[in-house]
Amino acid sequence: MNTPPSPPGPARTDGSSVRIGALVPLTRPGWAEAGRHLLAGLELAVREVNDAGGIAGRPLELVVRDTAADPQRAEAAVDELARLGVAAVAGEYHSVVARAAAARADALGLPFLCSSAVLDALTEQPTDWVARIAPAQSQGWRIYADFLLGAGHRRIAVASQPSVYWAAGARILRDYLAPRGGTVIELDMSTLTPTALCDELVNHRATALLLLVGHPEPAVSIVRSVRRDQRLAEIMIGAPAGQPEFTEWATSLGDDSAGIPFLRYLPERLSPLGARVETALREQLAEAPSFVAFEGYDTVAVLADVLRSHGTDRARTAESWPRVAVEGTRGLIRFSRTPGISVWQWAWAPIQVVDRDPAEPDRFRVLHSSREHSPEVGPPRSVRT
Repeated sequence: MNTPPSPPGPARTDGSSVRIGALVPLTRPGWAEAGRHLLAGLELAVREVNDAGGIAGRPLELVVRDTAADPQRAEAAVDELARLGVAAVAGEYHSVVARAAAARADALGLPFLCSSAVLDALTEQPTDWVARIAPAQSQGWRIYADFLLGAGHRRIAVASQPSVYWAAGARILRDYLAPRGGTVIELDMSTLTPTALCDELVNHRATALLLLVGHPEPAVSIVRSVRRDQRLAEIMIGAPAGQPEFTEWATSLGDDSAGIPFLRYLPERLSPLGARVETALREQLAEAPSFVAFEGYDTVAVLADVLRSHGTDRARTAESWPRVAVEGTRGLIRFSRTPGISVWQWAWAPIQVVDRDPAEPDRFRVLHSSREHSPEVGPPRSVRT
């Protein structure tokens, strides 16, 4: 039998530390590599907060819970963290999981600062308890659609699996592209094999294929099948959700991992703070940090600022979102009410469309960015990972 959750109220202050709950996917079927990067950013920021004196002299402590991409597990973790007296909850990468966590945090009166999940409808109704660092899916995927149009793509196939997140992405693309002369062809990977998908792409004369599917499978098998089909030599494969950002993608696919544009949330040039954090994260992870690691760092930077300024009372934390002004690794973070978004939203983190350079897959090429005001695509800019 489940223990009833504790009622809304202030965080406990009987311990020596100020606790923040951290939701991260660390095991399958969660995207464990993304979770590892997210946790690295959270942990680095906590260490730096404590090196600077903590929260009013009290150390900041992360209480980490593995969601494993399971919404029910995330809900149970939020209940547990509330009972443990955390001042707030942070993190989560998977949108469907974050939505479940946000609903529970809202019901309990527990502040939740979401790091990486982008689903627009993070909660069913507007709430003051939840804020978000990551840009909303509609914002990022419209920028991706601009990139597709600028690259000359009008017949765009999406290979998708049943999911609220993938369905929302397909709808955003369809609604944005249709008035601009684009066609979105939806292909259901719950009924198609990768080989059958190739036949469909030929039949529909698609010039671009977007992967709205899980990683590693069926994404890896789809890429391999398409790359080996001579009929599809000219088709562009894209992955707006960001699968190629991580080393696991390159390891799984080798040379086939390159030339697949995806969204990531980094500026063209990091600020001095961002550059310093990048160096520290690279040392901690023993590889180039993804944008998800920066999101984790920025999450704790915001929460630490709020806790220093307003104390650990949960209601005061929730009331403070509109007054946040924190210099993060990717720009000044402020929260506002944004049309169509039910939570306090940073509008917006920088957004890029990038790919791995086919000539050198450990380099990222910037193909398009949120700073560009037209869908024209300029020459790629390469950034070594």
